[in-house]
Amino acid sequence: QVQLVESGGGLVQVGGSLRLSCAASGRTFSTYTMGWFRQAPGKEREFVAAITWSGSTTSYTDSVKGRFTISRDNTKNTVYLQMNSLKSEDTAVYYCAAKSGANNPLRESARYAYWGQGTQVTVSS
Repeated sequence: QVQLVESGGGLVQVGGSLRLSCAASGRTFSTYTMGWFRQAPGKEREFVAAITWSGSTTSYTDSVKGRFTISRDNTKNTVYLQMNSLKSEDTAVYYCAAKSGANNPLRESARYAYWGQGTQVTVSS
């Protein structure tokens, strides 16, 4: 069982930056593929970024490539999402997710077993 707690969300202006963190419980964090998803009001949850257990492979949705960076620190059981050049369309609740035993950065939400409670990101103009 893994528990995930996101933090770092907030209100930021267009063009600004935020860094989200997701702290995981458990001693097997280093074996989990981790992902970030987001859900805007009235929209379905969508994939943002994912990273393999070793951190060697990452994947991003096209709309955030070049602006967002996913990383992890297995010594701290934490995965990060650095978000730069934020746009109003990035406004959403951001969730982290975990999946054990995967060798690829998974993009499908249904493949993740564990989810955090979410953190709100609001980008204002």
